[in-house]
Amino acid sequence: MENQPPISPLTPAPISLSESDARMWAMLAHLSAIPGSFVLIGSVVAPLIIWQIQKEKSAYVDYHGKEAVNFQITMAIAAAISFLLMILVIGVFLLFVVGVVWLVFTIIAAVKANNGEYYRYPLTIRFIK
Repeated sequence: MENQPPISPLTPAPISLSESDARMWAMLAHLSAIPGSFVLIGSVVAPLIIWQIQKEKSAYVDYHGKEAVNFQITMAIAAAISFLLMILVIGVFLLFVVGVVWLVFTIIAAVKANNGEYYRYPLTIRFIK
């Protein structure tokens, strides 16, 4: 016992989330992108914040947070390219397709996260590993 460092009241205790809280935060990491979707990069900000705050508390939230952020960055890039292609008229169609794909996959991921399942977005560039 003499070799143990003293415990300071300032030393933070590791906090972990209950299973239901982890599922809720994982779901929110996905769904939080929807309100920010009206601004190109806005859909990335909320999932990034949730992931950064909760990743140390649950490996499940860490996984879903990374997936959500990677997917939102990928979709922001796709939307930006579609927007630029509006000059060639095809961008209008592509922007619609990107929007539908984004919304459908975001909702699917949120439901899977809430059910306690690991979900991996298709068509996603893995910026964060």
